[in-house]
Amino acid sequence: MTGERPVLVATEVNDVTADMVIAHINQRGVPVVRFNPADFGTDLTMSARFGIGPSPVTGQIRTPSRIVGLERVGAVYWRRPVWPLFEHLQDADAQFATAQVRYGLGGTLYGLQGCLWLNHPLRNAAADYKPTQLALAHRMGFSVPPTLVTNDPNEARRFIREHRQVIHKALRWTPYQRDGVGLTSWAEPVSAEELDETVRFTPHLFQARVDKVADLRVLIVGRRTFAVRIDSDLLDWRRDYSALTYSVVELPNRMEKTLLAYLDHFGLASGSFDLAVDRDGAFHWLELNPNGQWGWLEERTGLEMAAAFAQLLVEGSLAEGEADARA
Repeated sequence: MTGERPVLVATEVNDVTADMVIAHINQRGVPVVRFNPADFGTDLTMSARFGIGPSPVTGQIRTPSRIVGLERVGAVYWRRPVWPLFEHLQDADAQFATAQVRYGLGGTLYGLQGCLWLNHPLRNAAADYKPTQLALAHRMGFSVPPTLVTNDPNEARRFIREHRQVIHKALRWTPYQRDGVGLTSWAEPVSAEELDETVRFTPHLFQARVDKVADLRVLIVGRRTFAVRIDSDLLDWRRDYSALTYSVVELPNRMEKTLLAYLDHFGLASGSFDLAVDRDGAFHWLELNPNGQWGWLEERTGLEMAAAFAQLLVEGSLAEGEADARA
């Protein structure tokens, strides 16, 4: 147990999901320091010393309401932090300043010893590549829909004609605006006829469509598994949350162990998996979101997800013999 060792929560200003976890940590009487890297230089101050005394890193982080000694941190919940943009500076200066914060604040936190990361951002990043996910899922025995990643329009057309029903997915979600309007990308059906030479400019992910009857979102926190079946008629259930119905399910033991081993491969303490369920009840791999949303699922199902996050952060470790999610 960490006892009174504080928990750092790095996230944006409005984060209801983080609020849920913090409320449970507060109930346990453990100090919490919430901060956003975007506040660096205003409401966030850091001082760190290296090569002095027995601890590799000493110093403190200060917010308007909290001060925490870096050597005392028991866990870091790297939720949804925002890095500063320094919009008052010229572009080159702003880029330089942002890099200094990323590598100064980020590098100091990454150097903390003996604290649990949920999840370490460098490990989140390593796990966030869809092609890597697909290759690992195949190696671990998951049913992976036939998938093509290419910038060759002719190859893409051949793949679509071979598999007939094919969808297109973005390889990485990124903030995107058109004419000042925020947009997002969905899994969409695609035909060979609609492809043109612009395919050559970036890699595209094409995937054979699974004849699914439902989706499965599996959240793992430490060694606790929460599996929720999502029923709808939607290809991509994220398009309309009002059209969804939810039911709590139990995973087959072998599937649960494989998902845990998948997280262990990347050294992650938590992750959200998306699987498709076909008409025979078989599961098909879709993707892992190492830092996925889950708060709405707790509201819809009553599963104690926030409490599980709080417990893991307060205890500050996974069970003995399991993946090391410490720095």
